[in-house]
Order: sequence, then structure tokens, then C-alpha cells
Amino acid sequence: MSGFSTARQKMVDGQVRPSDVTDIRILDAMLAVPREAFVPSSRRALAYLDLDLDVSEGASAKRYLIKPVVTAKILQAAEIKQGDNVLVVGCATGYAAAIIAHLAGQVTATESDSSLAAKAGDVLAGLGLANVTVRTAAAAEGDPANAPYDAIILNGATEIVPDRLYSQLREGGRLIGVFATTQPPRATLVTRSHGDFGNRALFDAAVPVLPGLERAAAFVF
Repeated sequence: MSGFSTARQKMVDGQVRPSDVTDIRILDAMLAVPREAFVPSSRRALAYLDLDLDVSEGASAKRYLIKPVVTAKILQAAEIKQGDNVLVVGCATGYAAAIIAHLAGQVTATESDSSLAAKAGDVLAGLGLANVTVRTAAAAEGDPANAPYDAIILNGATEIVPDRLYSQLREGGRLIGVFATTQPPRATLVTRSHGDFGNRALFDAAVPVLPGLERAAAFVF
């Protein structure tokens, strides 16, 4: 077993499984996807650590792969089915989209930085994940062209209520991400039912805020 393969196994066994992630499909996907492929070469030794990993080399703003445990717990809460149409918002270099590609039927991944979107597209194609489409788009816009979505996953936190993303959910669909609209930030499940939206806090989580989903700066006297 190679060094990265060993690290991947340790990540799943030492970080993800002990955090009550029991969905075998998610565990298998995390074992199958080489996280190091989504990380700049200078940082690959950090690929499997329990941290939000900066992958913004050459990008216009800081972008991260969020902690493996948070990613896994969010995906477990999403209950993604094999035929689902899924939107990943703020995909960075595409790691979360790659995991979801093993779970869903079709994945659309958006990234506001065009250089990172291109990197994500290249890596995903190199892994043979043909059911993922990467688009350059602002986080708050989503991708209406491929809506409605069974699930929308935020690959980062939001400090605002992302109304435009809500409108792209299918009836019965769900949006999952870390909401930093209050303190402490919490991973939250939003569901659409009969045209209305309900939300349920899942667990406390602190991850970097996605560019474009920041709270508007307040005037200070």
C-alpha cells in the first residue's frame, strides 16, 4: 500500500468512522478518491490531516478543502441516492464533487474562481468521473440551468440565507451546509416541502466562509 493509500485508510478509520459516519457508500467513496490529487503539489503531505486545507494557489481568494469529517457528516445528512441530481457550491478543486460523483447520478459543481474551476475539471476528468460538470459561477447563483436539484451541498460556510439556491431545490429536496448566520456556526439541513422551507441544525462546525456568501459589512460609528 502506498503512502497516500495508507494515509487515506487512516483518515477514514481514525477520523471519519469515529465521528458516527456509518454510510458505507460514503466510506467507500472516501477510500476510492485520492484527496492528494486535489491539493497543490507543495501541500500534498497535508492532504489527509484533520484540517481545512488551503488549495488557493494562484486563485483570487482563499479556497479550501473542508475537513474530511465535516465533509463526510454533511454528505451523510444529505442522504444522496444513486439517481440524484446534485449541486456542489464552491467546489474549489473538486474533492467533495468527486466523492458525491460516487453517490449520485449527476453532479454539477460551481466555483467562482475560474482557475480553480479549470483545475477541478481537469482532476475530475483524469479520475474518469464523467458524471460531473464543473462551471464557473458565483456561489450565491448556483446553476439554474441544471435545476431542480435533489440535493445542494455547500463546500464551505454561508453567513447569509442563500435564497437563490433554495429556489433551485426540487420539491422534497434538501440543502446542507454550515450556516454562520448565528454563533456558533452549525451544519444545517434545509428541506423544501410544498413550496416552503424548513431547517434543522445538525451539529456545530466551523469552516471557512465561501466567497460570495459573506455577510454584508456593517457600518460602524
